[in-house]
Amino acid sequence: MRSWRYRLVWLVGAGCVAVIVAAAIAWWTAAPRPAFSSDATSLFDQAGDAKRGEQVFLAGDCSSCHASPGQPDRLRLGGGLALESAFGTFRAPNISSDPKDGIGAWTVKDLANALLSGVSPAGSHYYPVFPYPSFAHLTVEDVADLRAYLRTLPPVAGRAPPHDLHLLYRVRRFVGFWKLLYFRPGEIKPDPARDEQWNRGRYLVEAAGHCAECHSTRDLFGGIKNKTRFAGGVDPVGTGFYPNITPEHIGNWSRADIAEVLISGNTPDHIRVGSSMADVVSNTSKLPPEDREAIATYIKSLPARPTEKP
Repeated sequence: MRSWRYRLVWLVGAGCVAVIVAAAIAWWTAAPRPAFSSDATSLFDQAGDAKRGEQVFLAGDCSSCHASPGQPDRLRLGGGLALESAFGTFRAPNISSDPKDGIGAWTVKDLANALLSGVSPAGSHYYPVFPYPSFAHLTVEDVADLRAYLRTLPPVAGRAPPHDLHLLYRVRRFVGFWKLLYFRPGEIKPDPARDEQWNRGRYLVEAAGHCAECHSTRDLFGGIKNKTRFAGGVDPVGTGFYPNITPEHIGNWSRADIAEVLISGNTPDHIRVGSSMADVVSNTSKLPPEDREAIATYIKSLPARPTEKP
C-alpha cells in the first residue's frame, strides 16, 4: 500500500513538473522578439527623406486610423478611433510627434520594430489590429523615410483611451502564439520574372497598402484565410462587407478603371466607394500616377478567388 502511494505521489509530482516546464517553454516561445536589437543602431544611421516618407504615409493610409476623430485635419494624429472587433474594442494610439503622448521620442529603430515585428519600444506585443503583418514586408529605408515625415507633423497632446477587450485577450503575451501561426515577416524582394511596374504594385498592395488586411476573410483567431486573400467577406464585427478585388469580381475592370477608383473613388459601374475605402482614396489620390497604375497592374494579376459565404 505504501509503495503504491509513493508511486502516486511521484507520478503527480512528475506531472506537475512537466506542466510547469511546458508552461515555461510556451511562455518563452510567445515572448516578443523585436526585429532589431539595441546593437543594431548602425542600420539606422540614415536620417530618412521626409518627402519620400510622405508617400509611404499615404500608401499606408496611416491617417485613416490615427487621425484624431471629430476634427477635419487628417494630419493631427492623436489617435482615439474605436475599432470594434469580436475580441473587444481597440483604440488607435497617438502617433503624432508629441514626445510624451505620441511617438516623438521614438528612434527609427523603435518604429522599425513596431512596423516590422509588431513589438513596442517597451518590449511588448502589439495586437495585429495594427496591420504589421503586412507592414513587416516594408524596407528599412521606407521606415526611415516614414519616421522623417512623421517628425514634420504637429504634436498632439493626450493619449487615446485604452483598449477595452474581453478578459482573455488582455494578456498580450498570447499574441506571441498568434504570431507563430500567422506572422511571416520579411522584406518583399522583386520577382525577376516580372517587370518593374508589377513589382512596385506588389510592394504597395502587399506591404505598404496592406490591402489584404481588409479585403480578406478571417478565421476564428483573427488570421487571414489564405484561400480568401483579396476575395473580400464580412467585416470583423459582422456589420459590413468588404468587396472582392480579385478578377472573380472585378475581372471586367481595366487597369485604368482601378487607377480611377484610387484617384476619384468612382467605379466603372458608376458607383462611388464609401465607408473606410473613401478614406483610402483620400490618400491614394495623392500618390504619384505611376504608383496607382502599379497598384492596378498588380491587382489585375491576382488569382480569381470566390468570396466565402457568411
